[in-house]
Amino acid sequence: MSPAASISGLGSGLDTATIIEQFMQLEAAQQTRLKSRANSEKSVVSILQSLNTKIAALATRAADLAKPATWAAVAATSTDAKVSVTTTGTAGPGSFSLRVDRTAASHRLEHATAVGLDAAGAVPATVRLDRLDGTAAVDLTTDGTLQGLVTAINDPANATGLRATAVKVGTDAYRLVVESAATGAASDYTLTDAVDGSALLGGATLRAGRDAQVTVGDSIVATSSTNTFTDLAAGVSVTIAAGTAPGATAEVTLARDPATLATSLKGLVDAVNAALADIDTQSRSGGVAGSSGPLSGDRGVREVRDRLLASVFPGDGTTLADLGVQTDRSGRLVLDEAAFRKAYEADPTAVQTRMTAGGTGFVARVAEAAKAATDRTTGILTTAITGRNESIKRLDDGIEAWDIRLELRRTTLTRQFTALETALSRMNSQSSWLSGQISSLTTSGS
Repeated sequence: MSPAASISGLGSGLDTATIIEQFMQLEAAQQTRLKSRANSEKSVVSILQSLNTKIAALATRAADLAKPATWAAVAATSTDAKVSVTTTGTAGPGSFSLRVDRTAASHRLEHATAVGLDAAGAVPATVRLDRLDGTAAVDLTTDGTLQGLVTAINDPANATGLRATAVKVGTDAYRLVVESAATGAASDYTLTDAVDGSALLGGATLRAGRDAQVTVGDSIVATSSTNTFTDLAAGVSVTIAAGTAPGATAEVTLARDPATLATSLKGLVDAVNAALADIDTQSRSGGVAGSSGPLSGDRGVREVRDRLLASVFPGDGTTLADLGVQTDRSGRLVLDEAAFRKAYEADPTAVQTRMTAGGTGFVARVAEAAKAATDRTTGILTTAITGRNESIKRLDDGIEAWDIRLELRRTTLTRQFTALETALSRMNSQSSWLSGQISSLTTSGS
């Protein structure tokens, strides 16, 4: 209990604790205004940071779209669904025919003798695996049963690179099938008794591992240890489906891909419009019936908006309307994807230049405008955020100083009212004593 509360009204009959609180509310009015300003500034900073993040993402998107590799991208098609084609940025337009000579296969051993799955002594206690690649052979320890050998081969800790299966061929009769996990001619191996080098389980039927092979054109032969031919042509990889019959042919076409570019450009236009809408919402000026946005009157934010919108104009008096990029009546960017594709198909190089050339290209200008807004040291939004954070720090310092000042003021008021109540209490006591004395004198005189 505070000193003021403990003596409140002791001598005066007044609620001095409430009086002190009312005085403190008056004293704290300036601090309350500071807190309101600080909260308002923090809200604005949060909005600016959100806008900065959105426009920074826009800068990244525009920079990626401005890269030459993006515009050099091609789409690959194959006339045979069993021959799939993928491309990277280094691929260029072109075409070629392809014939499948053979698909890749793993190295497989199908052992002849059937044995019980858990029959003791069915296999050697130690089996030697030789990968035939010049590395040291690996000895696998078993419990002498077929199941023990399957477990040892498949144990990840042994890293055999093989898959073993016991195939049931009769009552408690199983044959061992072992296959390399990898395909290709280099996937061969042997499994023998580690003691005498003899074959396991009566020997095995062998399907040798083999490389896949295709013929490009009439005479160019290519091989691969897998069914995927990586970089068969620059930036072009071809995958043959397993089981494709030898002799299957496909025509592979690599063509520029205006549809994908149009989609990427549409994504950029949408991102610009989203940023513009955000700026308009936060910086609206209000009106007779409306309220102003938190960034109303912020010249920096309006400058960012103007730069983004101006990116659609090359600055040389021309427009990009013939490429499908322009503004509408509401001040938003629009993209006519059909017009863009038509222009790109007619002259890809010219369209790329008009879109990406530094200083004049639409995509490049969007990237420049976004970077000017969000640069970590000189960005318009970055500078605004830094300035407001400094203002918030000063306000917080002022609020803290007021905390100390108000605490001192409360202490002073408490002491003053305590002294007042104490004095009044003494006076009341004296008054009561005097009244008693006078009363006794009157009684004695009568």
